[in-house]
Amino acid sequence: MSFCCGASMIGTKGTLKHFRTHIHNVPILFCPVCHRVDIHYLIENEYEILAEYAHGDGAAEVDFGEYVEQEGKALLENCVNNENEDPMDVVHSQIDMALDLLSFAKQIEDTEWQLVLKKRLGMLNSRRNKLRQRRTSV
Repeated sequence: MSFCCGASMIGTKGTLKHFRTHIHNVPILFCPVCHRVDIHYLIENEYEILAEYAHGDGAAEVDFGEYVEQEGKALLENCVNNENEDPMDVVHSQIDMALDLLSFAKQIEDTEWQLVLKKRLGMLNSRRNKLRQRRTSV
């Protein structure tokens, strides 16, 4: 499981830019709180090699899936959530995990971590409210 700012990251595929080359369908991890994006750790080396070759060849666009054999199941096994889930379910899952972590932070009396978790919970609550608002306005 990968974490960013305490929230578990969501497994998905995206397009990354390496200099002038756009590389599509790259397995990535996305933070729903701060929106940080990381290349999935299981394919980092393959991504770097493909990116360097594509850039060296002057390719404007490359599809990661066409050049790198992936074990799709293994890539998303360690992700708590993935992009195919309902966004509201993802936010609820993230809130539950943050509340569990907050409980633990209180038990070990880590006040700095508690403040970080409370800030994260505020951001997740804001996200949940936006999702609710979209659903009621549709």
